Amino acid sequence: MLEKFINENKEMIIKNLQELIQIPSCYSKSNNTKYPFGESVNNALEYTLELGERLGFKTKNIDGYCGYIEFGEGKELIGIIGHLDVVPEGDNWTYPPFSGTISDGCIFGRGAIDDKGPVIASLYAMKYVMETTKVKKRVRLILGLNEENNWDCIKHYKKHEEIPSIGFSPDADFPCIYAEKAVLTQEIKSDISQFKNLNIKITNIDCNNNAINVVPKICSVVLSINTDKIRTEEFIDNLKSIIKDSNFEIDIYKIDNEEIKLTSHGISAHAAHPDLGINSISRLIIILDKIFKTYGYTIDLFDFFTKYICLEYNGKNLGIDFKDESGKLTLNVGYFGIENNFMKIKMNLRVPVHTDITKIGATFIKATCEYINIDFDTTNYMPALYINPNSNLVQSLCNIYNEETQSNCKPITIGGATFARAFPNCISFGANFPDDKDMCHQTDEFISIDKLLLACKIYAKAILFLGT
Repeated sequence: MLEKFINENKEMIIKNLQELIQIPSCYSKSNNTKYPFGESVNNALEYTLELGERLGFKTKNIDGYCGYIEFGEGKELIGIIGHLDVVPEGDNWTYPPFSGTISDGCIFGRGAIDDKGPVIASLYAMKYVMETTKVKKRVRLILGLNEENNWDCIKHYKKHEEIPSIGFSPDADFPCIYAEKAVLTQEIKSDISQFKNLNIKITNIDCNNNAINVVPKICSVVLSINTDKIRTEEFIDNLKSIIKDSNFEIDIYKIDNEEIKLTSHGISAHAAHPDLGINSISRLIIILDKIFKTYGYTIDLFDFFTKYICLEYNGKNLGIDFKDESGKLTLNVGYFGIENNFMKIKMNLRVPVHTDITKIGATFIKATCEYINIDFDTTNYMPALYINPNSNLVQSLCNIYNEETQSNCKPITIGGATFARAFPNCISFGANFPDDKDMCHQTDEFISIDKLLLACKIYAKAILFLGT
């Protein structure tokens, strides 16, 4: 019966996902109270809510911050928590990132796996259950709009709406996830007035709107030199020599006789897996540290970075390379820029679940106190998620996956942060399959059509289990 439903709705599932991908729902600043995260993100919400209404569900737009799609009866509420916002598309895509192109049995586009594909799979799983079974509980698909930034959407939901008693987030990996690392955003900054009397100044920094939870693919700076003191060609020759010795991919552009642009190239990856990428920001800061020191200037921010961060992505140089059953600490340098007369470097850390989080901040404070011109702050913190891997919820969802796929997988841990940690008795559940390449936040993001439909079947069985 479920197989028949999937086959009958296959074309609509694909079409709806393509249409949703075609909405470029990246966060943007907005002064419009109706669209707190920008009009494009709101368009994705309206599309999904209208689709939910057409499929026969109850829907609600919650002040433009988020929304939900619901069916069923009863006092208890089951939550399926996904998101419709996506990270910026980046470049060098084989197919246009907001086209939803089908090729080789896959749907390509930003959001295909994170998280629009799983949302559509969950929605049709709900439709199957609604049409075939009278559940004893209400089932609600919660649609977040700010997951890739600071979760204001889910904070708003929790202030104004009912909290599910149990549920899952289709925003990570199968078979199911019982632990997610804590997430920290650490910021170090320095007053740019220190550059005022130098013969080399940084006048612009551009990281192509990189999200803090993405390994940056490109970063550029513009350097202005005092040509009365430094010869332009000599400066460029020194840059070339430093870059060559470092073996980094950094281009040099002569804008005019006084301005030089450096563009550092890397490979993007999810911040939870910085080892899979190449960090363009880290490489560029190392080069900046060397070129300033070549001319006798020690910039505290750059010196600190080279000494304590450098190219490491596990905090080893700081002595915070902790690890436990949830894996190793990871550190991604995701932002480099100038804000309000401060030059800032922001880092996204994924901290093992059993680590004392105060040790991280204390270590940063101790290291930054070695420098006069550096301030340190923790700008965001999300506690870890940990549910006993032998709990009924974890074991039951894992068993549903194993039965459907004829597998014998065990519950796992991740470094990613999903909405599961926002609610009690909730875990991450799919939709990336074991051994699949993680295309989350990657160029040429895609979801296999076969696995999209398989995820739909798994979610339907999970809803049946939780709701009856």
